[in-house]
Amino acid sequence: MHSNKEKITLVVIALVYLLFNLRPAADLLVTVRATLYQIAVTAPYVVGVTYVIVAILQYMADGRKVPWDRRLRLFFTIGIIAGFVYAIFEYTSPR
Repeated sequence: MHSNKEKITLVVIALVYLLFNLRPAADLLVTVRATLYQIAVTAPYVVGVTYVIVAILQYMADGRKVPWDRRLRLFFTIGIIAGFVYAIFEYTSPR
């Protein structure tokens, strides 16, 4: 990372990732547990998709490595999408 703007945007996207995976409940402990469970459920898929995308990008760039901050940005972005889709599924499914 070269500038403060890149550092700030990385922190912001990480916070948005946490926001999209947040599962509110009446109790703070239940909220934390549900959020950690949500992240634990989606993280393996997000890591896998990120790995594949990074591999494709490196192949297209003739083997040049993708910087770690770009990998994190990809992870958080895919995690935001996964959290959003999972939340739609969770909130619209009949109980």
